[in-house]
Amino acid sequence: MSAVTVRRLLDLDTLVRLERGRSAASPALPPTRLAVPDGMSQPLGCDAVSVPSAFGPELMARLPRAGCVYEDVEAARWWWIVPADSDVALEWPPPAYYAAGAVIPGAHHSPPLIHSPAGGEVPYTPPIPLYLALCRVTGTTPEWSRAVRA
Repeated sequence: MSAVTVRRLLDLDTLVRLERGRSAASPALPPTRLAVPDGMSQPLGCDAVSVPSAFGPELMARLPRAGCVYEDVEAARWWWIVPADSDVALEWPPPAYYAAGAVIPGAHHSPPLIHSPAGGEVPYTPPIPLYLALCRVTGTTPEWSRAVRA
């Protein structure tokens, strides 16, 4: 195969056509967001952090305050609502998953709420205590010295 043929197969028009064909063949599910309870304000926006459900109870026990927490039984994950951009200059340790906009990938529905904060004004779990508890549970050293990306 010549270099000209390879270039022709991978040009932008071909890639766009392939993507359109793939999207038409298997329509994507609409994004599913975690449903914040009515009456709670979200002045800082909403993102979410999920961990395997095996870590859920231990994390809850280590947190001084927990906001809204959801349990996705199908995916065996617990989700915590955190303020938007809680991933800036903070690398969440595996097996955590950070979801901007509190959007759950591939979910058919929002998982049920299993914990609501006392007072019920805002849905947030403070991200730094959650991060530190997750590092402790997973045996990960916090990465405080990571450079901030612009």
